[in-house]
Amino acid sequence: MITLVLARHAKSDWGHANIPDHDRPLNGRGRRDAPVMARRLAGTGFRPQRILASTALRARTTAEVFADVLAAPLHLDEDLYGAPASRLLEAAATAGLSDVMVVAHDPGMTVLADRLSGGGIGAMPTCALATFTWDTDDWDVATAIDPTTWRLDTPNDAR
Repeated sequence: MITLVLARHAKSDWGHANIPDHDRPLNGRGRRDAPVMARRLAGTGFRPQRILASTALRARTTAEVFADVLAAPLHLDEDLYGAPASRLLEAAATAGLSDVMVVAHDPGMTVLADRLSGGGIGAMPTCALATFTWDTDDWDVATAIDPTTWRLDTPNDAR
């Protein structure tokens, strides 16, 4: 069975006008939501074999929180910064592991989550988790068929 968790980075801080987009940190809400959502995911029993994350500070910081809580290895990938949905799915599939988490950005995250859910996920709020499972161990099959199950959890759900 393959499980893919998509996580949009936690809420970032727009209060730094002179900081490049890649270097924007999390704001207070983002720093609060990331550990809450990481613990919520840990409570499901999911343990990724690898977390793939964008190198942007807000995504990297979010992924580091999940990696710590889930005791999972983290791999930073600069190609995930601003990546389209197809690249996000390709990164997960290329990892070749049955339990993978991807932490990245919109619009790619929302497009991929919405596509994999058959239109059931209209948007991925910041720090939302979309979990997809397939009844196969083959990523070539998984990327060609609809997931068996999917679920969306948001920080508002966790409060």
